[in-house]
Amino acid sequence: MSEFAANALACVRGERVVFSGLEFTVRSGEVLALAGPNGSGKSSLLRILASLLRPEHGTMTWDGEAVSDDREAHRARLHYIGHGNAVKPVLTVAENLEFTARLRGAAVTRSTLDAALAAFAIGHLADLPGQYLSAGQRRRLALARLLAS
Repeated sequence: MSEFAANALACVRGERVVFSGLEFTVRSGEVLALAGPNGSGKSSLLRILASLLRPEHGTMTWDGEAVSDDREAHRARLHYIGHGNAVKPVLTVAENLEFTARLRGAAVTRSTLDAALAAFAIGHLADLPGQYLSAGQRRRLALARLLAS
């Protein structure tokens, strides 16, 4: 059972302390929910947890090992979806899905792609270029990438 933990995390953006003293432990099968008003640091925290941004203070560990010791190994364990959906407009929905899965090193089969598309009710859009998707469809495609990869 894996364990991801943070100890005394702090984030400073510009001159402003966004949060400090943040601690948690999340084990396999558990969920960490973030809630707060705009500007409270939710996105900054997610970037720190994904090692895309360095904390001002504090440490993160995965199974007791410091994330800072091997950031690439930590990133390989994660799937991060930010505000942007990273949909390539000229690729079809299926091609977008396949591209991302291969980029992450996943073994890609048609059944894997079909299952990921079906899980988010966008299978009927498989041959549609990404430029024609609505904002909601783009988000569902981004989520389908988690399953495919």
